[in-house]
Amino acid sequence: MSNIKESFSFYLSGVLYFLFNLRLGSTFAESIKATLWQILQTAPFIIGVTWIIVMFLQYMANGEKMPWDRRIRIFFALGIMAGLFFGIYEYAGVAPVE
Repeated sequence: MSNIKESFSFYLSGVLYFLFNLRLGSTFAESIKATLWQILQTAPFIIGVTWIIVMFLQYMANGEKMPWDRRIRIFFALGIMAGLFFGIYEYAGVAPVE
């Protein structure tokens, strides 16, 4: 990351990833627990899809390695989309599994 604008957007992506995966509970402890559970449930799938995308992009670039911050940005982008879709699913009136 070469400049302040890139670092700011990188950290903003991380904050948005957390916010889109935020799950609210009746107490602060329940909110933290639900959010961590949401991240733990979706992270393996997002990591796998990110890995496939990174391998495809590296193949298309004749084996040139992708910088780590770009890999994490792809992870954040996919995680934001997954958090949005799961949030819509959960808050659209579907009864939670307990």
